[in-house]
Amino acid sequence: MIFKKDNFIFGLALGFIAPMIGFLVYKLVKFKGLTLSEMLQWMKLNPNLISVSISVSLMANAILFTIYINGHRDKTAKGIFIITILYAIAAMIFKFW
Repeated sequence: MIFKKDNFIFGLALGFIAPMIGFLVYKLVKFKGLTLSEMLQWMKLNPNLISVSISVSLMANAILFTIYINGHRDKTAKGIFIITILYAIAAMIFKFW
């Protein structure tokens, strides 16, 4: 199975894609009546929603990281962790600039 793989590059790819999926799930649950552009406009008007959406998005990486650490697939977990840190830094820059 593909999720049994222990590879750093695979972890980077998972870490990059999972927050996007988490963001889409957040959009479908919280803003199901809005289009993506309407949701982004709403988020511009309510900056607190930016922090919430980023947190939910990165939660997807936290779940994957936990699964891979508990499965002793440390190379993949390391890739997920590095991308999570990069996402978090980008989110901080986006939020405070």
